Amino acid sequence: MVTPLTPVITEHWDRPNLYTLDGYRAVGGYQGLDKALGSDPDDIITTVKDAGLRGRGGAGFPTGLKWSFVPQGDGKPHYLVVNADESEPGACKDIPIMMANPHALIEGVIITSFAIRANHAFIYIRGEVPNAVRKVEFAVKQAREAGLIGKNIKGSGFDLDVVVHSGAGAYICGEETALLDSLEGYRGQPRLKPPFPAVAGLYSSPTVINNVETIANIPYIVDRGVEWFRGFGTEKSPGFKVFAVSGHVKRPGIYEAPLGITMRELLDYAGGMRDGSSVKFWLPGGSSVPMLTDEHLDLPLTYEAMAEAGTMLGTGTPMVFDQTVSVVKAVTRWLEFYKHESCGKCTPCREGTYWITGVLEKFEHGQGQQAEMETLTDLCGQIAGRSFCALGDAAATPYPAAMKYFREEFEASTHTSADEQFDPIASYVFAAAGVR
Repeated sequence: MVTPLTPVITEHWDRPNLYTLDGYRAVGGYQGLDKALGSDPDDIITTVKDAGLRGRGGAGFPTGLKWSFVPQGDGKPHYLVVNADESEPGACKDIPIMMANPHALIEGVIITSFAIRANHAFIYIRGEVPNAVRKVEFAVKQAREAGLIGKNIKGSGFDLDVVVHSGAGAYICGEETALLDSLEGYRGQPRLKPPFPAVAGLYSSPTVINNVETIANIPYIVDRGVEWFRGFGTEKSPGFKVFAVSGHVKRPGIYEAPLGITMRELLDYAGGMRDGSSVKFWLPGGSSVPMLTDEHLDLPLTYEAMAEAGTMLGTGTPMVFDQTVSVVKAVTRWLEFYKHESCGKCTPCREGTYWITGVLEKFEHGQGQQAEMETLTDLCGQIAGRSFCALGDAAATPYPAAMKYFREEFEASTHTSADEQFDPIASYVFAAAGVR
């Protein structure tokens, strides 16, 4: 495994004109497209499968396998949807990719669409980042004018239209089926699965939904080959990753490195902790994955190693917190976010986030009760695996992980007198009403 930083997607970000067609072509851009258009679409899917590229949006599902689920010869239109609704707290790597290197995304969109036989592609971008929307729209415009998008692309007989869509600013639209509803003009709410998008997605037609970073990998894999890609990372987690390190470090920012690098190595690249600080806890990929502590700094950042440690690599955007941070307050803030962003469609998430947040706020103010610690555990258990989408699971994640490593902080936030008796129903009502 290669251990130093290995810039590929980020290699030329220092070039001021990289976002333009000429700037991207000057560093080898669209060479992968030339190779793809001269290949059989099924061969491209096989190449991506063999490369072992896993989705960079959080779940880590094998990309080529997802593509292969799309039925061929079904007589229906096929669609590609790029999930660029980067809303996860702590995640900031897709937006910089779109800002600095949008043509890598566009080239990936064209190749992917060709592989899955899609003649329409949509790039759904978070509405709060108009600069990213403008950069991608400009890249699409340039690609269309150059004949890279449109009818009979480069004489291949392949037609493709690409639409850049600005989202309405809801976290739930990062969930793939809620994103599809939003694209269709409905309120963004998750759909019941099955059927899965690969069979009945956008407009009830076969649809592939991939993350920005996932699609940006495609041109490099097609151009440079499977062996080159597998030269990075590990056997089960091959390739490289755009890590976004934030928190109490000296140099927060983007660090592209092979999968398998450790958090300690990333911390070194980020300049280490700020003066006088030490690692208290960190999250490998946004607030929706369980936290780890300083004892996990030497674990490889791979999908399998993070799963063995009881967490997930997620978006690969580590947040690092030092000893000044209250775990109780951090968990409460995250739950307030999930409560606010819940679409309200399913009862476990809608009601569960409401009750969990209310009880957590009591602990934040030193008014929790010992019995409520177990009540919170039970509430999380009632949400996890029972909601329409992963937002409920994300909301049920922070508290159990915090209790695993920092139970004493919650115990220190309790206030129970000898004659108090715990009434869980009353506790819920009072907490939700803001009664301390």
